[in-house]
Amino acid sequence: MQKKHQKIELNQINMKNINNDKIKKLYLEYKEVVRYIIFGILTTVINFLLYFIFTRVFEITEVISSLLAWFGSVLFAYITNKLFVFENKANRNFIVEISLFFLARVGSGILCDVGTFAIMVNILHINDVLSKIVTQVMVVIVNYLFSKLIIFKK
Repeated sequence: MQKKHQKIELNQINMKNINNDKIKKLYLEYKEVVRYIIFGILTTVINFLLYFIFTRVFEITEVISSLLAWFGSVLFAYITNKLFVFENKANRNFIVEISLFFLARVGSGILCDVGTFAIMVNILHINDVLSKIVTQVMVVIVNYLFSKLIIFKK
């Protein structure tokens, strides 16, 4: 006998049954990942905003604007990852730490965003949009692992 699946409408959800303690517990359990995603989205927004400002307001060429926007957004990511995501208060050498962070971003960009993308598109002949989605997920995971295990290691 097959059960019929009912579609639940948003207005049918009883908000009283949602336990705030459960939500808080889930957030605390996955706080680092949730914050990483939130600040990752903000980093992307910063990148686009900086690109727009450099190209439209200051009339800098597209490639230079993209490089400056990347640098500014990675700097933003470093600060937010250190302070809010990994809550790293260690007094590590600032130059070493920020250099590692930037090198990790360059490395993941070359390895995943360019290298893996090129292999997927040119050798494996996988659709470019699908390849871009896969490589961007890889970049996020690799950057998270670099940050957690090496750069902001507790």
